[in-house]
Amino acid sequence: MNIVTRGFSSRRRTDENLPPGQYLTHDFPVLSAGPTPRIDTAAWEFAITNVTGERVTRTWAELMDMPSETFTVDLHCVTKWSKLATTWKGVSLDLLLEDVDGDFALAHSYGGYTTNLPTEDLTDGKAWIAFVFDGEPLDPEHGGPARLLVPHLYFWKSAKWVRGLRLAATDEPGFWEQNGYHNYGDPWKEQRYWGD
Repeated sequence: MNIVTRGFSSRRRTDENLPPGQYLTHDFPVLSAGPTPRIDTAAWEFAITNVTGERVTRTWAELMDMPSETFTVDLHCVTKWSKLATTWKGVSLDLLLEDVDGDFALAHSYGGYTTNLPTEDLTDGKAWIAFVFDGEPLDPEHGGPARLLVPHLYFWKSAKWVRGLRLAATDEPGFWEQNGYHNYGDPWKEQRYWGD
């Protein structure tokens, strides 16, 4: 009898910078909850809706005109792979969330995916709208043209194909959070699923 595995459980930690239960990968696995949307940057927009329902929308050209930064971060997927020292370029959410209230955010993606985060995890240099990976425009398979990037949490919190954030006074679970994943997702605490 042949046994087929996804190869996650038998790998060992090979770097002390890895969170518990993670293994190091040098490739960039592609995992998605559905088909890959193809979004033309001419039609792309990013909207922030505040707690009172006011909406501010930015086009791709407007995002490209904003100050951006290049940064290097580690990525940790709930499926147990980690990719260290990845280089990205994007616009800090500190710029996009200036003067906006709300304790929680629900990220929305083209294709219908959602994920929830406390707003404090999107500010103070912790999150970006990223559009370049490893010196190249972000491929659609990895969330291009732009994805939310919140590297201190498990990678499902870094919504691919991001199109907006809705801020709120209360937390609303997103797609995976409604389907058993942990509401917060700290890789250093192994918060993979409800009850972890």
